[in-house]
Amino acid sequence: MQSPSDRGFSRRSFLKGSAIAGVATTGLTGAVAPPREPQTFGPGAHEVTLLVNGKPRQVTVETRTTLLEALRDGLDLTGCKQVCDRGACGGCTVLLDGQPVNSCLLLALDAVGGAVTTVESLSDGTEPHPLLQSFVHCDALQCGYCTPGMVMSSLACLQQHGKPTRDQMRRDLSGNLCRCATYGRVMEAIERTAQGGGK
Repeated sequence: MQSPSDRGFSRRSFLKGSAIAGVATTGLTGAVAPPREPQTFGPGAHEVTLLVNGKPRQVTVETRTTLLEALRDGLDLTGCKQVCDRGACGGCTVLLDGQPVNSCLLLALDAVGGAVTTVESLSDGTEPHPLLQSFVHCDALQCGYCTPGMVMSSLACLQQHGKPTRDQMRRDLSGNLCRCATYGRVMEAIERTAQGGGK
């Protein structure tokens, strides 16, 4: 039996061919846009605009200011909780471009240009969001300290999966800790919302 090298084919020739094909393909699809130049900020306070709950909001931050601090102290949006302050509990969860993030670990400057969604957005207007209604109906909270972050992770789970399975819920809620252990009822609230409940 011939070895790959005897047949004129080797790992080296494969890698060379892949590189050439990649260059050729890039040439066919046109020039790739250069990456956007990152903004640089020196020490001291800076006034920036954050898109929060669909509205541009001006806030003054330092380079070390976290998104959690900017929301709570700068914009008076106190729904996200400062609990562990090291990304271990999920109490400060907000959505950034639809993805749940720990706002205690993310610098406010890193959220500039993105869309931030907080739990306050779910109670705008005259009627609360169906997910909030389902949380109340299913009694998916006890002390309530983890609830805002849990609601935001649940919302992301619904938006991503539509009608999530229990395994998908467990994975998506794994970053949110509830010392009262209401996980089962939280999942019931997600299921009720997915089935059109809470409206």
